Amino acid sequence: MLNRVRSAVAHLVSSGGAPPSRPKSPDLPNATSAPPAAPPQAPRSPPARAGSGGAAPARTVEARASFSRPTFLQLSPGGLRRADDHAGRAVQSPPDTGRRLPWSTGYAEVINAGKSRHNEDQACCEVVYVEGRRSVSGAPREPSRGQDGQMARERRGQQVEGGCCALVVVYLLGKVYVANAGDSRAIIVRNGEVIPMSREFTPETERQRLQLLGFLKPELLGGEFTHLEFPRRVQPKELGQRMLYRDQNMTGWAYKKIELEDLRFPLVCGEGKKARVMATIGVTRGLGDHNLRVCSSTLPIKPFLSCFPEVRVYDLTQYEHCPDDVLVLGTDGLWDVTSDCEVAATVDRVLSAYEPNDPSRYTALAQALVLGARGTPRDRGWRLPNNKLGSGDDISVFVIPLGGPGSYS
Repeated sequence: MLNRVRSAVAHLVSSGGAPPSRPKSPDLPNATSAPPAAPPQAPRSPPARAGSGGAAPARTVEARASFSRPTFLQLSPGGLRRADDHAGRAVQSPPDTGRRLPWSTGYAEVINAGKSRHNEDQACCEVVYVEGRRSVSGAPREPSRGQDGQMARERRGQQVEGGCCALVVVYLLGKVYVANAGDSRAIIVRNGEVIPMSREFTPETERQRLQLLGFLKPELLGGEFTHLEFPRRVQPKELGQRMLYRDQNMTGWAYKKIELEDLRFPLVCGEGKKARVMATIGVTRGLGDHNLRVCSSTLPIKPFLSCFPEVRVYDLTQYEHCPDDVLVLGTDGLWDVTSDCEVAATVDRVLSAYEPNDPSRYTALAQALVLGARGTPRDRGWRLPNNKLGSGDDISVFVIPLGGPGSYS
C-alpha cells in the first residue's frame, strides 16, 4: 500500500508523465519487518511528507503483507517488539546517530493502547527526483481515482481487504501542497499563529454531501435508511407528530410531520467521534473499503465514500520564516485530544528550549506532541495532566521546519 500511494504521488508531481524511476535518495534504509500479522480492524489514516517532490500515505490493511514500521526509524527486531508493546507504548523516533530526515524534519509515533494488534498508522519521508514536466489539466484528481481502482482490482485478485485514509505533503517549486482524504490533519504554526492546512472528513463535516447523494440516488439507501437527519431516533408512536429535522440543503433545523419513511435509520447518525455513515464508518474520504457493507446487510457503503482529497497550497516565498515556524502533521490520535492552540503552545514551549540551529529540536517537538496526547498510565487507563483520558489510538506526528536549518533546496 505504501509503495502504491508513493508511486501515485510521484506520478502526480511529474504532471502526467511516465511513472518516475525509484527515488535516488540515500536517506532511507531497508524496511524492518515482522512475521505476517492478522489484519487490524477498521483502519483509517496517518500523515506523510516529502522533499522536492515526494509522498507518503496512510493507515492500511493488506492481506499477505508483513507488518513493518517506517524505514527511517531503523528499528532492530528488538526495537520492533518494543514499538509493538501496547502496555509500555514507548515513543519511537529516528535515531540521533542515523542520517536525519530531509530538512531536519522531526517524527515520532506510538502504538495504540490495544484496539488493534499492530500500529495501523504508516508513514514515509523522502526526496523524489523528477525528470521532465508537462502540464496536464485535472492531474491532481486522477492519482486518487486510479489508486482507488487499483485497490479494487487487488481486492478481487489478491483478496486484499480494508482501506485507508491519507495525508500527503509535497514541496515543489517553492510551494507546499497538502492533500488530505480522511481524519488526519495538518497545521502551520507561524510566529505563534495557527494556519489550518487541512480539515477532517467525517460524517459531521460532510453531512450535506452525504445527504445530497442519498436524496439524488435513494436506491443507495436500500429502503433501510433515510437521508434526513433528526435530533434523535424517531419512534413509531411519533407518527403524525411534528419534529425537528434537516436535509441536504439546510444548515439549521425546521419542523416536519413525521411519516412512515422517517422511521428508517438515518444515513448520518451520532456526534463527534461517534458519528457514523450508515451506522458503520466514521470517516468519509479515503482509499479502499470496496467490500465494506452495513452490518447484517448486503448494502454497500462505498458509494458514499469519496477518494478525492482536498488540496491546499502554501507559498513559502511569500513570507520570511524563522526557525520556530513549522508545519505539523498528525493522525487523528493527536487531534482527538489536542487542540490547535495546544499544539501551538507546545511548539513555543519546546522550541524555545533549544538553540535555533539545533536540528534535534524538531524531533523533540514531535516527541512532546505524541507524549502530550498519549498521557501517562494510571489505574483507569492513559490519562492527561487534567485527568481526562489520553489518546488510546495510534499517534503519528511529523514536524517540518519552514525556516532555519531545514532550508529548501
